[in-house]
Amino acid sequence: MKHEPTATVTNTANPGSRMIILLLLCAYPAAFLIANERDSKRPNILLMTVDNLGYGDLQIYNPRSKISTPNLAKLASRGVRLTQFYTASPTCTVSRACLLTGRIAQRHGLNNQLPGLEGNYGVGLNPTEILIPQMLKSAGYRTGCFGKWNIGFAKGSRPTERGFDEFLGNASGNIDYYRHVYNGKHDVYRGTVGQPFTEHHATGTYSSDLFADAAIDFITRHQTKQPWFCYLPFNAPHSPNRKNKLPKQANEWQAPPAAFARYGMSEKEADPKRRYMATVTALDDAIGRVLDCLDEQGATDNTFIFCFSDNGAFRLNREGIDMGSNEPLRGGGVTCWEGGLRVAAIASFPGVIAAGSIVDQPLWSPDLMITYANLTDAQPPRIRLDGKDALPVLSGRAPSKHQAFYFEFRKHAALRLGDWKIVRTKPDEPWQLFELKGDPSETDDQSAANPEKLADLIHEFKSWQTEF
Repeated sequence: MKHEPTATVTNTANPGSRMIILLLLCAYPAAFLIANERDSKRPNILLMTVDNLGYGDLQIYNPRSKISTPNLAKLASRGVRLTQFYTASPTCTVSRACLLTGRIAQRHGLNNQLPGLEGNYGVGLNPTEILIPQMLKSAGYRTGCFGKWNIGFAKGSRPTERGFDEFLGNASGNIDYYRHVYNGKHDVYRGTVGQPFTEHHATGTYSSDLFADAAIDFITRHQTKQPWFCYLPFNAPHSPNRKNKLPKQANEWQAPPAAFARYGMSEKEADPKRRYMATVTALDDAIGRVLDCLDEQGATDNTFIFCFSDNGAFRLNREGIDMGSNEPLRGGGVTCWEGGLRVAAIASFPGVIAAGSIVDQPLWSPDLMITYANLTDAQPPRIRLDGKDALPVLSGRAPSKHQAFYFEFRKHAALRLGDWKIVRTKPDEPWQLFELKGDPSETDDQSAANPEKLADLIHEFKSWQTEF
């Protein structure tokens, strides 16, 4: 392992006590060797993604939020809250592909949403791409994925064919939370290495709970064996979709009764904003049960936890649908404004990451591939990666090494260089320039006042484009 505990132990024993300890060391050397080996073993890894959660939905980012998420707040109190963490793409499929490969879309080639039902069940990433679970599995890790896959489900593209030992989840995107239907087709599957995939019919079980239960079962079964990597990509709180509902069923946000009751509401609540609040709280409840499992198994201290939203909340002016908040950021999902790319992110690793800390430095999702490689002594793919080891930054030992982040999705594009950013929503429109340190909301276009800075960033973006 490449990390060291930060705790300091002070020896306050008297001379008589020290003699007893020496005698015990002589009498039981094997026991002490075993204990030392246990203390130095490679950590477990829990990677959780949430779907379209807004930067401003969590009170730890936005005190104005009225959404109750005590478990995510607890996780942040145990570790670090990141204020400038970026997802590599403002949309679900591409974001997940960048996360799992450690590479931007321009390199791995999956640069758009998988189209429709056929696409979701087609070939996603090129089979030559090495994913995080493949890297960790080769290093002796047990691997499991439970939740939204969304990067291709044809033969050769399924989770158990891309490094996961077991899988329970959906192939596509925003399934119905209870019926688990996507575009009229049941969409929850179970699979293990060497076994055919089967449909998993758990109709009536809320999807966030279904995936959390599977993760808890995986963690419990493997806690005393080899180190494990658990990827838990929740589908919540992605917006509902009329195509996934019964003919007369309302297209509305879904949550268990307990989540509604938290706000003094019934399941018949009509206000979509309040229904969205219950959906996020239900997600938080599911995350809390997974964290409780780690505590109960005595695994928390040896588990590196990272949780982030795959992109910002959508703000497309869809009535009753776009309920998430990216406050104080501008825009939302599928755009390259800060609200589409800068996301809520929390990390915890006791003894390495200081409890209750804040990192106000830029990091992004491709960093996790190389971070996990260094943490576990796994061999990273011998290809161009776009991330850097985030652990020195998360632990406060070093500043971020990132100088620039490049983004391009459909017609949208952006470049962040230092504290400056250029952004446009169409290829034929002029670039806008913002100084993010003083203007994270991107309200004050500096292009006219700083033409030289604008020209420098445009040149940098065009130079980056020539790589592809």
